[in-house]
Amino acid sequence: QLELVESGGGLVQPGGSLRLSCAASGRTLDYYVIGWFRQAPGKEREGVACINTSGGTTNYADSMKGRFTLSRDNAKNTAYLQVSSLKPEDTAVYYCAAAPIRLFRRCVPSEFASWGQGTQITVSS
Repeated sequence: QLELVESGGGLVQPGGSLRLSCAASGRTLDYYVIGWFRQAPGKEREGVACINTSGGTTNYADSMKGRFTLSRDNAKNTAYLQVSSLKPEDTAVYYCAAAPIRLFRRCVPSEFASWGQGTQITVSS
């Protein structure tokens, strides 16, 4: 069974940066698409972007373009989300999720069966 654990969140000032990690265990990520999503209090879960098995990414949400970058290291069975130029509106719980590449169609939460527990990013001065 694939298990995902996010880490790297925290409290950061506006303009700051963090790198979130999504470590997998139980199965290799080689055959999984990784999606990153976030959910702010009182809001629906929002897609950041997805990264396929060879490192190609889907389009980032407009509010995150140029500031957020997905990557993965299959040798370490880990995916990453680099977040930069953070704004207070980026405050949310950030989740990674995995979907088998053979089943993946588009970067939306319903495509993903395996989820991490989330890591909180709070952007505040």
